[in-house]
Amino acid sequence: MKTKLFGNTDLTVPPICFGGNVFGWTLDEKDSFKLLDELYDKGLRFIDTANNYSRWAPGHVGGESETILGKWFKQSKKRNDIVLATKVGGRMGDGTKGLAPDYIRSSVEASLRRLQTDHIDLYQSHYDDLETPQEETMSVFNELILEGKVRFIGASNLEPNRIVSANQISTERGWATYKSVQPLYNLYDRQKFEEEYLPVVLEEKLAVMSYFALASGFLTGKYRTEADLENSKRKDMVKGYLNERGLRILNALEKVAENRHVSLAQIATAWQINKPEITTPIISVTSSVQLNDLIDGCSLKLSKEEMEFLDRESVYSI
Repeated sequence: MKTKLFGNTDLTVPPICFGGNVFGWTLDEKDSFKLLDELYDKGLRFIDTANNYSRWAPGHVGGESETILGKWFKQSKKRNDIVLATKVGGRMGDGTKGLAPDYIRSSVEASLRRLQTDHIDLYQSHYDDLETPQEETMSVFNELILEGKVRFIGASNLEPNRIVSANQISTERGWATYKSVQPLYNLYDRQKFEEEYLPVVLEEKLAVMSYFALASGFLTGKYRTEADLENSKRKDMVKGYLNERGLRILNALEKVAENRHVSLAQIATAWQINKPEITTPIISVTSSVQLNDLIDGCSLKLSKEEMEFLDRESVYSI
């Protein structure tokens, strides 16, 4: 599988990143191990998780995904073959969160223990912390890089202006800067990224890891009515897409997919990969069938006409 340069770094990654939020949530440990083996065998080498995955599940406190990954690394001995990304700052089960230096210090040590590794390739600010001066946050990130515990840093849900100000602080002091951004982006959720993040991405030369690339499964076409959501764990995440524009996007995907004799998910994935500003979309699956679909979508080259059609049919202002 081809790799891409990750922002302005020497890190290369596959054109797709696997979202590890499913490990310990929709997949138990046994099924997670099975899927991880399949991911590896099929060439996927980039995994993104977070220290608080999956604290929202009943009985969970956070760290479940990292723990499963750590056990798999130990069992498979594949850690050095994987580009590993995780995050800090999101709310844990005990209510702790933020980007204060002491908290980042304790959190990175906890993540390293759970992941059973001595370094994290990409360590990301999961959510902003307006109560902690950015200088303090960037200083401790820089220290972690100098200590070899972290290779690169990135920003997840930070606003564009906050990414710029953080990088300015670091640049002035000769510290490490954010090398990536992880925004919400897919055929439905386009506007904020294209209007607000993209100028910063180009200016700062950031890698882009778009999350919810399949709009929580909506762009696979499996959810078209409220009834389709009844037994889904993603019900609250998907129902906002069930409107006139959402269905128009599904119809457009369906037209392109039928002409190509492939699935809607493959077209939605290919649309992102064919966007030059997207380094790697983050996509999760829970089965071998879905995984094969994902792999096929990685190598699908859409024509200029197909891209323009999908862009037009998913336009966010009429």
